[in-house]
Amino acid sequence: MNALHPRVRLLWWLRLAVSGAVLGAVVAVAAVVLDRSPAFGAAPFAAVAVLAVPYVLIKYRRWGYRVEDDALALERGVLTVVESSVPYVRVQHVDTQRGPVERLLGLSRVVVYTAGSRGADVSVPGLDTERAEELHDRLRRLAVESEPEDGV
Repeated sequence: MNALHPRVRLLWWLRLAVSGAVLGAVVAVAAVVLDRSPAFGAAPFAAVAVLAVPYVLIKYRRWGYRVEDDALALERGVLTVVESSVPYVRVQHVDTQRGPVERLLGLSRVVVYTAGSRGADVSVPGLDTERAEELHDRLRRLAVESEPEDGV
């Protein structure tokens, strides 16, 4: 399996820290409404920030992808490990996406849109820009090459 870029750990931790900050703000507002100290909001933020570290480390170790002859294989998960295989014949198109924080960290993600049911799309996050472009081009090429194999 191919590993993701190590900077994706920082991206994931930042996302969880923002969630913890929002949760802390909600708790602080609720504490003020209940005539308590807004300092209660610090506890959820601290808990999320601390628990996020081992979660992100485990997630990073378990996240991988492999470009096989007939499909893109993905393995990911912390509590529940999910193994997916996306046949190239099902690929509709491939995008490379970079959000503002990803751009700041020099990361990209490749999103593979598949034929079929809603929510059947997959993405490979945490790739440096060059590697994302290579994966994008390779998956696009493999999807085009697999079209004649489709029996439809």
